[in-house]
Amino acid sequence: VQLQASGGGLVQAGGSLRLSCAASGRTFSNYNMGWFRQSPGKEREFVAAISRSGGSTYYVDSVKGRFTISRDNAKNTVYLQMNSLKPEDTAVYYCAADWVGYWKTLSPNTSEYDYWGQGTLVTVSS
Repeated sequence: VQLQASGGGLVQAGGSLRLSCAASGRTFSNYNMGWFRQSPGKEREFVAAISRSGGSTYYVDSVKGRFTISRDNAKNTVYLQMNSLKPEDTAVYYCAADWVGYWKTLSPNTSEYDYWGQGTLVTVSS
């Protein structure tokens, strides 16, 4: 599956952005989807994941209550709504797809994901 992330940009602290990740090439609803981020000099870290149906979500503690992951399987797109942004949210954000098969728990591990988008830069100014 090919993934194309978009929606990044420059925003002031306290502001909002919505990231989108459009998928193509394979059956989107066969995949759990995740968002990760990477800051300069740091390892890529998990942000949020959503199950293939959209019925289950999972967040890293630092974004709970501020970020919302969602998906539209009819549009082959996963979203990350980011509110109350903080300077420490500054990073390149990547979407990723984890092939499910019959069933699979949501994973925060980069090694579980099979396909990755190219990343979109989010910069939060103080």
